[in-house]
Amino acid sequence: MKITILGCYAATPRSFTNPTSQVLEMKNHLFLIDCGEGTQVQLRRNRIKFSKIRHIFISHLHGDHFYGLVGLISTFRLLNREQELHVYGPKGIKEIISLQLKLANSWTNYPLIFHELQSKEQELLYEDDKLSVKTIPLKHRVYTNGFLFEEKPGERKLLVHEAQRLNIDKTLFKSLKKGKDVVSEDGELIPNSMVTSDPEPVKSYAFCSDTVYDPEIVPMIKRVTALYHESTFLEEQHELAFPTKHSTAKQAASIARDAGVQHLILGHYSTRYSDIELFRTEASEIFQNISLADDGKEFTF
Repeated sequence: MKITILGCYAATPRSFTNPTSQVLEMKNHLFLIDCGEGTQVQLRRNRIKFSKIRHIFISHLHGDHFYGLVGLISTFRLLNREQELHVYGPKGIKEIISLQLKLANSWTNYPLIFHELQSKEQELLYEDDKLSVKTIPLKHRVYTNGFLFEEKPGERKLLVHEAQRLNIDKTLFKSLKKGKDVVSEDGELIPNSMVTSDPEPVKSYAFCSDTVYDPEIVPMIKRVTALYHESTFLEEQHELAFPTKHSTAKQAASIARDAGVQHLILGHYSTRYSDIELFRTEASEIFQNISLADDGKEFTF
């Protein structure tokens, strides 16, 4: 599992920072999460292939989280894209993008499929045999979701030498990987645990931006491998957090602690601060395993 931060600063783009966008690589999928201005430039800068992006998840319809979307969709057209592109986002996103494409006479030459969201309860958005993607309902000034990406358990690891020693026919190896007991060529029932070991632990990623401090999300993100949680403000401006429906670094750390996550990534910093290390310092009073998102930074788990 690899996360590439394309942008992680709040509100407005600057010459040296970008608004929210990131790429998650998981189980041979490449997911784009939010698409602020400058996203496609950042994709090129980080050498991420456009053609590998087939699912885009938009948390909410504030400009710093989706103003780069129509440009990226249009660039896909210029690159003669053929494969489907799925866009998941709040109700209204189809109307916004379609109007821009209509007035520019720039309809896509590939299937563009919108999945509009309006439920305030957690829902499943995507699933295959390797992973699933669910919403994390958040509380912001407009309808907003975070996203939970979870791997599914893989096949058990076959201990080939042990299987050969016990005279198990090769045609039964697939059944063993699926966790089944088998009968050897000697007629003996072989428990699966004798010839296999546990698969790699599954990984999970929770993306939470933007949101007021909300303990109700804790059960949804319990023990995730990594949590990205917005931390727009430091404590000296904590009085701004609730009215603007954002969080402080300490509040993000409290969510991470209560959810028992393995790793917390802070981001969505207000551009009023000149040193983002201050966010780590404050959050570390509550939770220890913290990283700071920054444009172009990669996290591998």
